[in-house]
Amino acid sequence: IFNKKAEFPPRKVGRVFIDFVLYYVKNHCKDGNDMSSSRKPYLDNIRWATVVLVVIYHVIYMFNGVQPFGVIGPFREHQFQDGFLYLVYPWFMALLFVVSGMSARYCLQSHTTKQFLKDKTRKLLVPSTIGLFVFQWILGLYNVKIGGGVDFSAIPKPVLYLIAVLSGVGPLWYIQMLWLFSVLLLAVRKMEKDRFWNFCSKAPVWSIALLVIVVYGSAQVLNTPVVTVYRFGIYGFSFFAGYFLFSHDEVMERLCKWWWMFDLAAAVLGISYTLRYLGENYAVAPVLNNIHACAYCWFAILGILTTMKHYADTANGFTRWMASQSWGLYIFHYLPIAVIACGLREHAPNAPEVLVYLLVGIGAFAGAYLLNALISRIPVLRWCVLGLRKEKERVQG
Repeated sequence: IFNKKAEFPPRKVGRVFIDFVLYYVKNHCKDGNDMSSSRKPYLDNIRWATVVLVVIYHVIYMFNGVQPFGVIGPFREHQFQDGFLYLVYPWFMALLFVVSGMSARYCLQSHTTKQFLKDKTRKLLVPSTIGLFVFQWILGLYNVKIGGGVDFSAIPKPVLYLIAVLSGVGPLWYIQMLWLFSVLLLAVRKMEKDRFWNFCSKAPVWSIALLVIVVYGSAQVLNTPVVTVYRFGIYGFSFFAGYFLFSHDEVMERLCKWWWMFDLAAAVLGISYTLRYLGENYAVAPVLNNIHACAYCWFAILGILTTMKHYADTANGFTRWMASQSWGLYIFHYLPIAVIACGLREHAPNAPEVLVYLLVGIGAFAGAYLLNALISRIPVLRWCVLGLRKEKERVQG
């Protein structure tokens, strides 16, 4: 590409540009966790694709008409785009916990218990605790502002700061729970000594499908009453199902033979669930944890795992770059959403609906990538906010 003697006739300029892009991707868009043959590319692809769905979800959520707390509010009484929230909410965070459970198993095969605990504490607990005081309190201010009813000038600054810290958790609840499950896993491993893990390797497909009963049962317990995202029952089951069940290659091979059946079941359940409950609050009981929602959740997870294993167990420059950026995208995306949405409400309240979604959506991705690029290069800040030790490190759940 850089041969000075080379000639560049017009017809070859396009090809040279493409070659340069491929060269850049090959040498600069590498996964910081070393995407090698020991990794499972389909899990990385599931992770970053699900994070993208999380971002889109939050863009639509900010203007939804069924979840009234901490949002700008709807454009009109009936919004067809709210249907997207019903289609993804029952399963996409449970899927992330499944993938994290699988990843925990693979990580522990090459790390000691001490290393695992140290890494998870730095990568998960530090950003979701210290990071709140260092950076995420900014998001907390906007969350309070969007919620309304608070006069900032009437509150002492130290008190306002603490309120902002508590309100700045946002999407970090996921990594708080993930750290807790990871610590609990170490205690479980010490007791079961792989006996249960080996037993799960023999699980037939029909028994895995019937675990929908356990999914339903777990969805009924250990749910926090006010902050409803902390669903310790179903998310804990998802994490440990990933570790004990789906981390077996032989189990995944058996399931992959039925990928189309899982996809069909998930499609039928998802469409019927959305049509049935559209307009009701999808994030609270009984809409969130009824048998319809739980069955949809489980078969969607089975369908996505097997379909991605079957068709997307590969990596290229783009997927490796997306995988390397997914952590920063998850950590930072909600702040630009809140900032832009709040600004539009104040300065352009009558902006066209499509324009609002475009501005907030583009801002969510661009803002998250920019913040990730900036903060990952600031030594102390990258440790506090991202849990990174050095500039080029990337975190995968």
